[in-house]
Amino acid sequence: MRRAALFLALALTFIARPALATENVTDFVLDNGMQVVVIEDHRAPLAVHMVWYRAGSADERPGASGAAHFLEHMMFRGTETRAPGEFSERVAANGGNDNAFTSYDYTAYFQRVAADRLGLMMEMEADRMANLLLRPELVETERGVILEERNQRVENEPGSLFREQTSAAQFLNHPYGAPIIGWRHEIEALSREDLNAYYTRHYAPNNAILIVAGDVTPDEVRRLAETHYGPIPANPAVTERARPQEPPQRAPRRVTMEDARVAQPYVTRSWLAPERDPGDQRQAAALVLLSELLGGGQTSVLTTALQYDNPVAVFTSAFYGATSLDRTRFGVVVVPAQGVGLAEAEAALDAEIARFLETGVDAEALERIKFGLKASRIYQQDNVQSVAQRYGRALTSGLALEDIAAWPGILDSITGEEIMAVARDVLVPERSVTGWLRAPEADKTANTEVMQ
Repeated sequence: MRRAALFLALALTFIARPALATENVTDFVLDNGMQVVVIEDHRAPLAVHMVWYRAGSADERPGASGAAHFLEHMMFRGTETRAPGEFSERVAANGGNDNAFTSYDYTAYFQRVAADRLGLMMEMEADRMANLLLRPELVETERGVILEERNQRVENEPGSLFREQTSAAQFLNHPYGAPIIGWRHEIEALSREDLNAYYTRHYAPNNAILIVAGDVTPDEVRRLAETHYGPIPANPAVTERARPQEPPQRAPRRVTMEDARVAQPYVTRSWLAPERDPGDQRQAAALVLLSELLGGGQTSVLTTALQYDNPVAVFTSAFYGATSLDRTRFGVVVVPAQGVGLAEAEAALDAEIARFLETGVDAEALERIKFGLKASRIYQQDNVQSVAQRYGRALTSGLALEDIAAWPGILDSITGEEIMAVARDVLVPERSVTGWLRAPEADKTANTEVMQ
């Protein structure tokens, strides 16, 4: 019994210790306006070096969709002093790996290397921030690469094409309605001048955030950043981002898409929802918890009701993008069981959401979800790249370090009443977009019935 008690005490101590760990974060701003964030983690001699630009696909001019992603590709195609492909070759030669990614609100470039190679990473990244060379022949070569990427990821995937259509229906006026990779016809028409204009406008130190995480110190990072990024002049044309916003939605919208390649039809429903804002994150936190309550796992509301109690579905889920510069989407997905039509699946979804809005939040389920979110955050601390990405996404979406630090406490403090208040505010039928994806001729009668 003594041994068992001792083992239990040690186990509880081991579990509790990570919860006490906090991220050791320092930040400062270079004279040219570049924000620098240092996240210290000395458990391994590695460093993650990331440059995040406050510019993504939603910052493209009308008619030039895909420019942000296209430029991301071109950033690996050489500068005035470096040959195409040399950047990644040098990273690999120094035992590291690198990549980049584009989203609506940001474009980010990163390298994971031994900590003593940090200076070289900054030297090369600063070079392509200031001296990118858009060779005409490589622009055309890369256009072919991107079009093939679109073929593989979008044109050959009915679900991806469907998401494009429902997103476009959700955002009639905001640029979030255009795909990040770009519409095919606009990718084909993008010119070298379009790419250069985007680069000149957005790629500047005062529009960038440098995040370095790992076995580094703030003093070391400051010295290297001032050496490599400091000489790049600020761009006075950089201003606060102002985008077209959505008008009030006054009627529900529907999208029915048919594709012969669809093997499994499904229903989606989405609504515009508030995002995390500086100093005002409680609604977003309540929506995070609402998405988990409705479709976050095997014990969630929709899974329990539609897969077990009334088995009309083989899969249910909910999604919400809290970290966003502008209003975002909250949505649910229902994949009907064999022999169940889309109309029946949608009706069951409607009934279950109505029941939830009537009965409210299960307190025990809410506590389990909060505990799970805490555990996920603790485990994430073992991956410095994931931690750096969390900071980058938040900062490029308009949040401050204080908001990032406050977020876990806000999530933990949200009440069931707050969740129900935001659910009733967001889950309004008149402001919804409902999508059906199916093969041709499937469920025609059900579609007629639901539309009458």
